[in-house]
Amino acid sequence: MGRQGGEYGRPRLRSAAAVLTTLSALAATSLVTGISDAEPFSADPCALTRTDTHHSEGLDTWNAAYPRPTGRLDAVMVFLSFPDSHPLTTPDDIAADHFPATSDFFHRASYGRFTLRPHVLRGWIPMPRPSTAYAIRRDWSLRDRSAYLRDALAAVDPKVDFSRYDVVYFVADPDAPGVDSDATKVVNLETPLRADGTDIRRVVTVFEDHPPDRLVLAHETGHVFDLPDLYNRPVDGKSDWDTHVGDWDLMGSQFALAPDLFGWHKWKLGWLAPRQVRCVQGAGPVRLTLEPLGAGPGVPVTGAAGAPSFGLGRGTKLAVVRTGPDSVLAFEARGPVGDDAGACRSGVLVYRVRGTTRSAEGPIEVVDAHPHTEACWGESVYPPLADAPVALGESFTVPGEGVRVQVLGRTDSGAWTVQISIGAGEGTEDA
Repeated sequence: MGRQGGEYGRPRLRSAAAVLTTLSALAATSLVTGISDAEPFSADPCALTRTDTHHSEGLDTWNAAYPRPTGRLDAVMVFLSFPDSHPLTTPDDIAADHFPATSDFFHRASYGRFTLRPHVLRGWIPMPRPSTAYAIRRDWSLRDRSAYLRDALAAVDPKVDFSRYDVVYFVADPDAPGVDSDATKVVNLETPLRADGTDIRRVVTVFEDHPPDRLVLAHETGHVFDLPDLYNRPVDGKSDWDTHVGDWDLMGSQFALAPDLFGWHKWKLGWLAPRQVRCVQGAGPVRLTLEPLGAGPGVPVTGAAGAPSFGLGRGTKLAVVRTGPDSVLAFEARGPVGDDAGACRSGVLVYRVRGTTRSAEGPIEVVDAHPHTEACWGESVYPPLADAPVALGESFTVPGEGVRVQVLGRTDSGAWTVQISIGAGEGTEDA
């Protein structure tokens, strides 16, 4: 779950017998990997190849084992109570913690190309055993997790036709004594459950407090769409979690000031058209105009003259430079627009993407254009990266890559004029 949570983990089901039979094999469950079920997506020379790495950042093909978040997807949210606790909160109140905020986040992030439609099951569904019997915690054992899913699916099955849904949320009574709010995650099933004529590959198990962490459900839903964790989980469990991307993507932290998904992720999810991605090649300088990542139809952006403009949303959002067989540099304009309304600083954000690096091990890392300064203490999840973007009038050469970016100006509509040069030599911040 976000910065201090994680993902162990498509949904649909029925027949209690099928549920019980399939769950008996859950002890052999592992994280879903593999590149089978591929759907061709992008032949762009800057598109990394998808590998069998869990949540690979490769996007030349789409992993058809995951639902694609374009058009409309339907989600069902069911509520589980336990015999050792009487719920103090209504399902409607808990649902309101997450919706419409989660759907609104994805609507803005996708520029209206994706709608997540929730279906909330009214009333609590009783589980057969006390909450403490499942030993719910962040690093859940297979045995306890299997027992929880087995009982939950058997209890819910008579009330829900899961074949109608693309995403499943199992929400536990937040006040039950055995519920651990740090255990919210997505459970991946290598051997899917089968019911209602469909496979259940993923279930979002929600154990949040009421009210919950900000945007936590949007983070977990991102995993359902094959997005990785971008935080850095420390070995000792005590160091900073946000050193890889700071505030700059929801998959790093649901507490982020600028949680809009990276342009790379929007490309991966199908929210950016090919014409909105520029693959920069060759040694000569390339000048281009980058629209703010959060700008979409009807979203106001402050232009160079200081007046709001509503004319952005279909231009170039992402520039990419290939740096190796499995790596790229990405460039995008970020500022207080759309889901990034709380952004600490504006400018052109630079980050590295690696297609074979596993979830939570740094598949994306923000490059800090101001490594000797910090910003927004007390608000930012990681102040050293809060001022990472290259600001207006600045130039920056990415260390170790010889790729230089200059931010030359702003247009009247609010877009950023940028020049990218390959083979610029070593350096750091120049302005």
